[in-house]
Amino acid sequence: MHIAILTFEGYNELDSLIALGVLNRIKTDDWRVTIATPGPKVTSRNGVVIEQMSTLEEACAADAVIVGSGIATREVVEDPAIMNILRGLDPSRQLIAAQCSGALVLARLGLLDDIPACTDLTTKPWVVAAGVEVLNQPFYAKDNIATAGGCLASHYLATWIIARLEGNDAAESALHYVAPVGEKEEYIERTWRNITPYLPAPTPALV
Repeated sequence: MHIAILTFEGYNELDSLIALGVLNRIKTDDWRVTIATPGPKVTSRNGVVIEQMSTLEEACAADAVIVGSGIATREVVEDPAIMNILRGLDPSRQLIAAQCSGALVLARLGLLDDIPACTDLTTKPWVVAAGVEVLNQPFYAKDNIATAGGCLASHYLATWIIARLEGNDAAESALHYVAPVGEKEEYIERTWRNITPYLPAPTPALV
């Protein structure tokens, strides 16, 4: 199982790295989480340099993808080389999630047609201009596409992906590990409250 976090120049550390940390709480041999970048290295808005773990082409073949955000997302969506590769993203065969300005990438790829989105307040006007309804809430998903708004909503995307791929127990265990001591139950309850309405209904047990 490969989960790729698309991370571009000027990326937001909270968006890419919190998701990376939560997702990596799954410790199975077939579970792999990577930072997917356009080139060998990218530098965050605050100067944190990280090396490429997978390519954008590899991300398009992953089981799940998170499109991270950053200060240069508007430049990303105007880059034909990047966008041509990302047209390989396909919600019919993979989970696709976007954090904050990552929603603009999905909008420009045509993946949010008739699907409302969550994003940060700075990005909201650009996503609206792309023809997408922006919701005043931290998380929304429809079928295999999810979006989250606000840096500290990144764990909602990670929890949603784990729940979809490994089940609710695995997702709760991962979330319990990273939640603040003394507030773990509160964090878990709030997370489930936000994402449960958008998870597939449980399959009834055969009698």
